[in-house]
Amino acid sequence: MSAEDRVTLPEIAFLGAGSMARAILSGLLRPEVEVAGIRATNRSAEKAAQLEADGVVAFATEAHPDANRRAVAGAKLVVVAVKPAMVPDLLREVADALEPGTVVVSVAAGVTVATFESLLPEHVSVVRTMPNTPAVVGRAVTGVSAGTRSTDDDLALVTALFETVGEVLVVPEAKLDALSTVSGSGPAYVFLLIEQLTATAIDLGFTPEEAATMVQGTFRGASELLAHAGEEPAELRRRVTSPKGTTERAIAVLEEAQLKQTFDRATQAALARARELAAGA
Repeated sequence: MSAEDRVTLPEIAFLGAGSMARAILSGLLRPEVEVAGIRATNRSAEKAAQLEADGVVAFATEAHPDANRRAVAGAKLVVVAVKPAMVPDLLREVADALEPGTVVVSVAAGVTVATFESLLPEHVSVVRTMPNTPAVVGRAVTGVSAGTRSTDDDLALVTALFETVGEVLVVPEAKLDALSTVSGSGPAYVFLLIEQLTATAIDLGFTPEEAATMVQGTFRGASELLAHAGEEPAELRRRVTSPKGTTERAIAVLEEAQLKQTFDRATQAALARARELAAGA
């Protein structure tokens, strides 16, 4: 979303105000986004006070036993941002406080649309989403999947919500767990690569500060180049890899490590865990 775009959203309630909810809130609080009202719940009065300082109407569950029900009253969008294991009890708690036409948005990993819909009244629709942590800096990639009761307008509304913090991919729910193994877990893969290349730079004799400048600047620059060049990454790699040069020799070593197969195994492991979460494990 560019700075000149204006976005208007209805009243939104966040149930849970952890790191992902706070990241989404940061997008909603941007000056080009107009929200009819934002409410949020969390456990402690201290965190509620921090949210209030940002202009959010906040309720602490330790001070208000009915905090979640108060937050959802009158909200058009209700974002469920608690830990997956907490979702069923939370939905049972607020189910009869949700008004007809409310769109419940899940950011709970592994919890299916079917689980949400089984615990909510039929006059409420569900949209399942999977954002990632770059939402904090407005660079998220969020997967969005419709529920069986959601309309095109519901999907458009949720898409507009997540476009305040980055890009959105609308996919069938059957693909959402697989998407999470790439974009959801992907930042950790990138950070691991940066971590390991930084360690290598230090082993080559550079200070930690010099290594961080080299490695982080290189990753940032390469990402920006990819974003603006209009070329495939394979083509950009070829341009850096001179025949019989140093990069070609290094790439050959990396290819011997079978990175594609390694990423295949890593994403399959993450996908297996997502399915375990969906089964309540």
